[in-house]
Amino acid sequence: MAIFLSCSEKATVSFAKEYAKTLRAGDVVLLNGEMGVGKTVFVKGVAQGMGIKDEILSPTYAYMNDYDGKLYHYDCYRLKNGEQAESLGLTDYFGGKGVCLIEWAENISDVLPEDCKKVTIKKIGTVNREIICE
Repeated sequence: MAIFLSCSEKATVSFAKEYAKTLRAGDVVLLNGEMGVGKTVFVKGVAQGMGIKDEILSPTYAYMNDYDGKLYHYDCYRLKNGEQAESLGLTDYFGGKGVCLIEWAENISDVLPEDCKKVTIKKIGTVNREIICE
């Protein structure tokens, strides 16, 4: 387990770029934290660390954004269960050639692989964040 204390969005991106070096094709990473804590900022850093140049946007209404088959960024906030994720084809990418980063994964917990990595981001004051990687 690694714990990082971030004092800025830039520091979070930098840490996530380094974290990306630990990821392999097929990894599923659950991003935990309250709304607005910086989960998508973390994904931006991971994408940069993977050499992805595209602008990273929250996939709130698309459910999942595909970045060149290397990175799949999910937002499951609006899903009620894993059955919905399966019917949308979202589970088809688990264990594939890319890395899956999933926000609000607890909403689809019944269909997640058993060996997921976890990143939890917690607010410490208005700007600082504690990032815990398991």
